Amino acid sequence: MKSDNINEAATILEEHRLANTALDKLGSSVRPLDMEAAYKVQNSLNDKLSRSRLGSRSGYKIGCTTPILRQYMDIHEPIYGEIFSSTIFRDSAVLDLADYVELGIETEMAVLLDTDLPKNGYPCDFERIANAIDSVMISIELVDARYKDFKALDTPTLTADNFFNAGVVLGPPIADWHKLDLASLEAFVTLNSKELDCGNSSLIMGHPLNALTWLANKLCEQGHMLKGGNIVTLGSMVVTHWAKPGDTLHHHIAGLGSVSVTVKG
Repeated sequence: MKSDNINEAATILEEHRLANTALDKLGSSVRPLDMEAAYKVQNSLNDKLSRSRLGSRSGYKIGCTTPILRQYMDIHEPIYGEIFSSTIFRDSAVLDLADYVELGIETEMAVLLDTDLPKNGYPCDFERIANAIDSVMISIELVDARYKDFKALDTPTLTADNFFNAGVVLGPPIADWHKLDLASLEAFVTLNSKELDCGNSSLIMGHPLNALTWLANKLCEQGHMLKGGNIVTLGSMVVTHWAKPGDTLHHHIAGLGSVSVTVKG
């Protein structure tokens, strides 16, 4: 994919995101045809968005790390996007539907890294990844279907646009997370005080840190790296909830605490 086409695709995606308008599709001359091209467009887009009101590139989301989300999206490999500083909330968030095309809520867990994972350390293994983690947090990923019909769009286009990411709500950082069995945590989700769903952290690629290991190595393949201070969300343990006015969604994991989102509009 030529650099001019990469830049044009990134500009179109940037304009739709900042204007909060739904994308129909990218034209054939600028649409990424494979995942390699998709991540090149995404990187160009995120350079542009980081110079906008979205703020600095602060971490990553990993999508399609669980069977339920892969089946829902009909996608069979993990996908990453980036998170921007202005879209990070702590503990809870009150959101207006008017600020999104179609707001979705995904219940997850996240990590904060305290050291860089150097490019010359590729491939990273599970132990090295664990040693780079400062803390673990319960989280909610805010997603936005910024499209007229996302199910009609190809995976590379969705990937180029950060795979739906619109922000994250982070719970309290748990520094002594080693005391927890990260692969057997139960997530409980309520909607307007009624049980909505539940899921187990083992759904995330067998162990949540397998997702983080995948991301570290994927970035290295592309000449990038995870850095100390990065936040990474590891994938939703239950299917996406598409928000409606008046919704209040709580997400709780024993040992990690709770986070919530309330929706206006």
